[in-house]
Amino acid sequence: MQLKQSERKQVKLRLGISGASGFGKTKSALLLAYGMTNDWSKIAVIDTENSSASLYSDLGNFNVIDLSAPYSPERYIQAIEMCEKANISVVVVDSISHEWNGTGGCLEIHEKLGGRFQDWAIITPRHQAFIDKILNSSCHIITTVRRKIDYSMESENGKSRVVKHGTKEITREGFEYELTVNFELINDNHLVRASKDRTSLFANKPEFVITTATGKRILDWCNVKPASIKEMLDKIESVLSVSELTKLYNENPSYQQTLKTQFTDKKIHLEGLTNQQNFSSNGHKHL
Repeated sequence: MQLKQSERKQVKLRLGISGASGFGKTKSALLLAYGMTNDWSKIAVIDTENSSASLYSDLGNFNVIDLSAPYSPERYIQAIEMCEKANISVVVVDSISHEWNGTGGCLEIHEKLGGRFQDWAIITPRHQAFIDKILNSSCHIITTVRRKIDYSMESENGKSRVVKHGTKEITREGFEYELTVNFELINDNHLVRASKDRTSLFANKPEFVITTATGKRILDWCNVKPASIKEMLDKIESVLSVSELTKLYNENPSYQQTLKTQFTDKKIHLEGLTNQQNFSSNGHKHL
């Protein structure tokens, strides 16, 4: 046990990509991983999708573990530990849905035990051990998750077409809360939006296509050392407008509560200066 100052660079990223079949989960995960490592040999894919990762071998010589049934939590844990021992930097678990509802996964284990409510007391610790392995791994982890598929009819240029949508994630509810960023692929054009974002890089931003640059942005965010309280106080003091202050506030969520009084006082001060500037030298307000 050791008391130390927190630093982002000490944190391993936990990224999620979810979407319906055919929306581009595997390729998006690989592009993210390469953006984070710039070295295909430092990437490993735990592939439960019938060797689908190998279809993207033209991207680079990444490593693959073909994980077949039974998809028990313990076999996933074993695969992640194999990657850790090989000094892999980024592990792509493609996908975690099988651990929940695949052959030999948690739902099937529950059914074989009798399907009773009390049987979850046996299964939940096993599933939680899998989640804990993802959260505590020495590697960066990218998980892909299938979404249930729904269809709708849309009209375009006077013609109707069937559009596929991803709905609920196929894994135990609540997994998204554990992630640094969770990307949701919204269509077969590979557009994503961030449904969870602790980095503030993607939240409330337009949909986009994941590239290697996306992975690099996230890693850069992770490696940037946050400003000290003294540095933040100096920055607050030096801003010259409310818009600058708002930008500084939004970019530093970890200080929003700690320095709330300082941010508020500075805002009041800047708004007061703005009001003064709205008056001419003879005391009349400009219209």
